[in-house]
Amino acid sequence: AQSVTQPDDHIAVSEGARLELKCNYSSSVSPYLFWYMQYPNQGLQLLLKYMPGDNVVSGIKGFEAEFRNSETSFHLRKIPAHWKDSAKYFCALSDTVPGTAGGAEQKPPGTL
Repeated sequence: AQSVTQPDDHIAVSEGARLELKCNYSSSVSPYLFWYMQYPNQGLQLLLKYMPGDNVVSGIKGFEAEFRNSETSFHLRKIPAHWKDSAKYFCALSDTVPGTAGGAEQKPPGTL
């Protein structure tokens, strides 16, 4: 079984300061890890994803995360923080390779 834990329910960061959101994981296999953000009344937006290889992952909006297998952590960071970073953040884990199951296919209305 696998799981992720975000120990901080809420953090306050000053404008221009360092932002760090913690994520710890448990997995019996090499994990694929993700960080998402969500603004009020909007859907989830993928910030970055880790796949085995480079331990430091750069994402959109100036975010990065570092995979530390020895600490089972994947903490999200940004310097400097901006007021537009106020949102909900979600860490997620998968034990399968993303994208290998095939993507969703969109068809015109009325077709099968």
